[in-house]
Amino acid sequence: MKNSEELRYRIYIIMAIMSAAGLTLVGQLVRWQVVEHHRFVAMAEAEHRNEILIAPRRGEIRDGAGYLLATDIIQYDISASPKIISDPQDVAQRIAPLLDMPVEQLAGTLSGDEIWIPLVKEVPQAAGESLLEWDIVGIKAEARTKRIYPEGALASHLLGFVNGNGYGFYGVEGYYDIMLRGTPGYQKGERSPFGELIPLAASDLVSPKSGPTLYLTIDRGVQHFIEEEIERTVDMYQAQRGSVVVLQPKTGQILGMANFPTYDPNLYAQTDEKLYANPAVSEQYEPGSVFKIISMAAGLDANVVLPETMLYDGGAIEVGGRVIYNWDRQSHDMVDMTDVLAKSLNVGMAQIAVALNKDRFYTYIKRFGFGRLTETDLASEGPGTLKTPKDSTWHESDLGANSFGQGIAVTPLQVASAVSAVANKGLLMKPYAVQRIVDDERDIEVKPVVIRRAISAQTANTLTGMLVEALDRAESKARVPGYRVAGKTGTAEIPIPGGYHPTLTLASFVGYLPADDPELVILVIIDRPTISRWGSKTAAPTFRRIAEQLVVLLNIPPDTEQLVMND
Repeated sequence: MKNSEELRYRIYIIMAIMSAAGLTLVGQLVRWQVVEHHRFVAMAEAEHRNEILIAPRRGEIRDGAGYLLATDIIQYDISASPKIISDPQDVAQRIAPLLDMPVEQLAGTLSGDEIWIPLVKEVPQAAGESLLEWDIVGIKAEARTKRIYPEGALASHLLGFVNGNGYGFYGVEGYYDIMLRGTPGYQKGERSPFGELIPLAASDLVSPKSGPTLYLTIDRGVQHFIEEEIERTVDMYQAQRGSVVVLQPKTGQILGMANFPTYDPNLYAQTDEKLYANPAVSEQYEPGSVFKIISMAAGLDANVVLPETMLYDGGAIEVGGRVIYNWDRQSHDMVDMTDVLAKSLNVGMAQIAVALNKDRFYTYIKRFGFGRLTETDLASEGPGTLKTPKDSTWHESDLGANSFGQGIAVTPLQVASAVSAVANKGLLMKPYAVQRIVDDERDIEVKPVVIRRAISAQTANTLTGMLVEALDRAESKARVPGYRVAGKTGTAEIPIPGGYHPTLTLASFVGYLPADDPELVILVIIDRPTISRWGSKTAAPTFRRIAEQLVVLLNIPPDTEQLVMND
């Protein structure tokens, strides 16, 4: 009896276990076939479907007239799987001419038992497409895009470059990188056991969208000329480096920007990385006396001085405990404001800054854009360095030193942009390098942007006349026959630990013409010239040579013709 009850109990347990297992199985079947049916169907489809990303073509870059400066070409990387090549000698004889390799060497490589081996990189497009058409078992051709610059080193600092992974750096390539890359496409479809899409199977295709074409504000001819000129200038004056910036003051367009030494972006990987950054927008320097244009503009606009205001120049002045001397260490007695500019008198300029007082002086400096980015459309721009009374490191003596461009750090583009504001009736414009953005759906014209009014139009006109007269009084070598030129030289000392270098300088000249209706602002910087340390003897004549050619290249009539046209 007892054995019978135990048997029945075991049967109940087994039935319960089987019932639970059955219910679990039924529940799983319901989940698989009803509740999560769509998810499992998607998983099943994913097992035999594949998605291939299709890279877009990077947008081209052209100059304002449409000349090609940067584009993509297709090249192929060729590899082999020797293990599945049945006749290495025959294959080598067929493809060796395309790969520019000796037949016997290639045959030996293809005779191995490696699963995969690279053969040649960057094969021309025609050769790669021929290999694809032949479809030789064991030979693979993979397309690769390569960025090329047909004009070589021309405008390299303005353009930047694209690395092997397709990312843009510096210049226009860096600033507009995401836009230029375009939008990738893709193809989804059923794949074979080897992982490749089955050609005749159903598939989804979304085509890639190429990046837009960018048309720059520069002219290829202008750019080529100023690059040649700055290279010749650096060699002529035995300098270390040089830069030229050419702006259109009414719009802020960058008409040219050149530096020497430079590099070829096609060979960026073989270039010293120190040459990548564009000195005209990235590197800061003490501007020296060209900054007197800005200080004088502030004094005139605030009515602290008038052109005819007379100051006594005793050759030295103390500001904040620091004694400031003229560059020639001479006293010039009574001088008017045009004399202060013509003779480049530090003492006179310091008196203007003191009369302005620190608050008004630095307000004007900021209004001209110093101490901040110009927000130009070129990557890796630097803001410069401007200490103000709000900074703990500022000292009262800085007011005097800053007035003539010492103790303040700027970029060449900031200087050219600030002087452009004077040339443009007091309006500070945003400098830019791209004037049109064009693709299949749009053609966008980039409009000039007014940042702010730096000084009044009346002040700008008055200062322009003073700058023209100052060049005449100084018999400047920057003057251009047939054109009234407004401008200023600069000879800045080079900062070193503990002070300034006793002999090395940074020579510069910035000016604009025709003075009454300016079309060009040109800044020339010569770093550490050794033939002569003075901007008046190096940068000023360089400015003249550049201006004389640009008025011809850009068809800018002389002042007499302009007066007739305006009448």
